[in-house]
Amino acid sequence: MASFSSIFHSRKLIIFLNTSLTSLLAFLLITSTFLPSFELQGEKLIIGAQAGAISCKIHDYEDHNTKCLYLKSHTSSACSSKGYINYLQIFYCTCGHSPLLGYSFLFLWLAILFYLLANTAAEYFCSSLESLSTLLKLSPTIAGVTLLSLGNGAPDVFSSIVSFTSSGNGGVGLNSVLGGAFVVSNVVVGVISTLISSHEVAIEKSSFIRDVCFFLFSLASLLLILVVGEITLWVAILFLSIYILYVCVVLFMQFYSKKQNNVSLKPSTLDSLENGVPLLGYVDDQEPPPVSSKPSFPLEDHHQESKVLHLLELPLYLPRRLTIPVVSEEKWSKPFAVASVSLSPILLTTLFNTQRQKKFGSSGNLVSYFAAGLVGIVLGNLAFVNTNSSSPPKKWLFPWLAGGFLMSVTWTYIIAEELVSLLVSMGYILGIDPSVLGLTLLAWGNSVGDLITNVAMAVNGGPDGAQVAISGCYAGPMFNTLLGLGVSFVISAWDSYPSSYVIPGDGSLYETLGFLMAGLVWALVVLPWKGMKLDSVLGVGLLCIYLCFLVLRLCRAVGGGFGL
Repeated sequence: MASFSSIFHSRKLIIFLNTSLTSLLAFLLITSTFLPSFELQGEKLIIGAQAGAISCKIHDYEDHNTKCLYLKSHTSSACSSKGYINYLQIFYCTCGHSPLLGYSFLFLWLAILFYLLANTAAEYFCSSLESLSTLLKLSPTIAGVTLLSLGNGAPDVFSSIVSFTSSGNGGVGLNSVLGGAFVVSNVVVGVISTLISSHEVAIEKSSFIRDVCFFLFSLASLLLILVVGEITLWVAILFLSIYILYVCVVLFMQFYSKKQNNVSLKPSTLDSLENGVPLLGYVDDQEPPPVSSKPSFPLEDHHQESKVLHLLELPLYLPRRLTIPVVSEEKWSKPFAVASVSLSPILLTTLFNTQRQKKFGSSGNLVSYFAAGLVGIVLGNLAFVNTNSSSPPKKWLFPWLAGGFLMSVTWTYIIAEELVSLLVSMGYILGIDPSVLGLTLLAWGNSVGDLITNVAMAVNGGPDGAQVAISGCYAGPMFNTLLGLGVSFVISAWDSYPSSYVIPGDGSLYETLGFLMAGLVWALVVLPWKGMKLDSVLGVGLLCIYLCFLVLRLCRAVGGGFGL
């Protein structure tokens, strides 16, 4: 089975996505330049009669012309884009005469955003976290339950935060986090248990019970919050603090195990296995191929062809490489390093001004961009003078890594914001509640990496690999739930302070939580009963629970429609 890294580094996939991005940008440029705009004349008066409407009533109109007029005359309604691209106008105005073209655009862009989100986390975000962990000399346990867990769960965490803070659709965040946790804890564990059932692999009992019990407690706390229907700032902080309690318990178990065995801890795989910590460095069944600072070219017969392929890979690669500082040995490039510290202040200022405009309706002035450009020039000159072309800097490494971490977070946030905006727009177009898309498309997209890497580790890594995979299948989703939703709750409650933040009403969340907790209880009962051995009884049971839930949820969504 191919590893997740090999899939990310597949040149055919990268070239296809880059070519798709170039084609989509060219399509938007041509259509916006040469196609005539709809005139909002007589029909504007009729459609404009509902200008005060808040909800999106686009499906009240039949043909694409009137839908386009509605969108252009209701720029402040729920139909307005919460991201950087207005997908509804593209679908109904630009591609109104050809829905197939519109659907192709949306799904191609969806694939590109999923790739960018996962690739940014894998190539830049996780790299910065691993380097920071080494620089700060964190123990494997501390690194595993803090920085490296954040690296693994970055797509889920940021998608949740964006859905609450930027898109205004917290239901998407709730459903995507819980849906992702459901996929990983049921589908991934179910597949692993079924595939290796004949090997009679047993996993460590204490860490499994600890992780599952903490996960159940977290979900029970979330269920209580949903029942109440609102959350105060202090309750949000308490919910987030559950993970701090989990970290303390992990440390206590490590200390107790060390004392019992009277051996010193070493940063090894065995140490992480005994404590059930999913270390990022062990999630693949093989070492990922090194990635150079720029695509390499063969020097023989196909030199010209390689130049063409190199150019095709640039659209997705270059913007991030020019704004994210990277100081690892295999990726070091002085020109890129100088450019990244020079351009990153401008990107941060642009993002800040964009968010301020969305929230308060006021955009940034030229002074902020001038200040950002000045800071960039100073940082760029410092980087140029104090670095060399042959190797990354050895001194002042922390500012470089912190900058790489900050810009990785920035890019992850931007991509997650656009992804959530696209899913909400697709919900309106398809007539499906966006929360259902969060539960399915977003959850599956963010969990496909866990499925591929954990199954590969369990199948090819022997008993140790199975232990790491199962640990990650419970500790990872718990981190995403507590940090992704916890930080979202804290930010939302802070904005509403001193009033309480009202949780988005979605009765299906009780259903999701019920099935998710049922899967955890099934594993908690079956595994000790089977002597902690992974077998088909556990696997088939977990898969059946998820399948029953999915069929029920999709039937209800299709049958009930989307109340617009």
